[in-house]
Amino acid sequence: MPRILILHASVGSGHQRAAAALAAAFARKPGCDARVEDTLDYGSRVFRRAYSQSYRELSERAPALWRLFYQGTNISDPEWVEVANRVRSLVERPGVTGLARLLARFAPDAIVCTHFLPVELLLRLKRRGALPPPIYCVVTDVVAHCFWAMPGIDGYFVASDVTREQLITRGVAPAIIHISGIPIDPAIAGPKSPAEMRARYGFAIDRPLISLFGGGMDAERVRLVVEGLLARDIVGTLAVIAGRNTALSEERAGLGDGRALRLRALGQISYVDDIVTASDLVISKAGGLIVSEALGRGTPLMLVSPIPGQEEWNADYVVSAGAGMQLRMIELLPLAVERLLAQPERLGLLRRCAQAAGRPRAAIEIAEAVLCDLRAELISRPSAL
Repeated sequence: MPRILILHASVGSGHQRAAAALAAAFARKPGCDARVEDTLDYGSRVFRRAYSQSYRELSERAPALWRLFYQGTNISDPEWVEVANRVRSLVERPGVTGLARLLARFAPDAIVCTHFLPVELLLRLKRRGALPPPIYCVVTDVVAHCFWAMPGIDGYFVASDVTREQLITRGVAPAIIHISGIPIDPAIAGPKSPAEMRARYGFAIDRPLISLFGGGMDAERVRLVVEGLLARDIVGTLAVIAGRNTALSEERAGLGDGRALRLRALGQISYVDDIVTASDLVISKAGGLIVSEALGRGTPLMLVSPIPGQEEWNADYVVSAGAGMQLRMIELLPLAVERLLAQPERLGLLRRCAQAAGRPRAAIEIAEAVLCDLRAELISRPSAL
């Protein structure tokens, strides 16, 4: 029975959701034991809080400073990439000391990481000869920051040929890079009827459905956008999903239907894929996972307020694929939605491009590739002959 350890870091929700998708894909394989762990759970309380909150505070409250850090550390020269990663490891290494004990207890046959933090820590153990299992790295954004490029990794899984070329530029061997897509719930690879999803959740079948995922957005700005949409002559339904954003839930309070647009308020939901399937248009930030989930269902995207760095690049990828639109100024969103829905041919083209760009089987393909490598390794061992 192969044991697969899947490691993420709770810095945003995308890395965790990618890990959960991989676990679901491995669970489909008979006799496979997959376990998901948060690397930060094995660090000190101070390090855990500092690591997760520094990203949140910088990206949300000081985006210009985050852009400066993210782009300033994104080096292309392979020699400088190695130097940058060694400096980073000096900071991260003392913070997480319990990972070796987890490895000793679970004894995995392979380790799959959806964040670069566990990769760096594992490679240190590997250099000391204390980590025999192969390490796989799953890049969870369309564009790979140089932090992902580290020597000693056994295999990379990336979103696109753009990601692959970036890693090659930073010194990663082409032979170990596999273009799989970003892992999303393997259930997305199966058929699902938009009409059935609308009927299940009480949405009108004969009216356009616009879904706004506002969990990562500023609540006051989202309220202004919703008010702007409701004030226009848009015929359809607007579903506003607040997620864990309690401030957004409060800002939505008191809002009702518009002149032609019906409002549906949702909180934290477990059926994101059902809503994406039912939607004619998804409005969201450009997180790697929500982008991949929408493309996996062929649903066009309107991307707003991207976090500087990775989300801006994710949005650029969607636009370059013809699968959506990007608005840096969220206040223009009501006008953009109204005009897009008035052009069904254009909306249909966006949908076809989204379908072409989607990789709904990404998690399944990654699981199959890892298990295939393990079988090949077992066959090649002298004891197996």
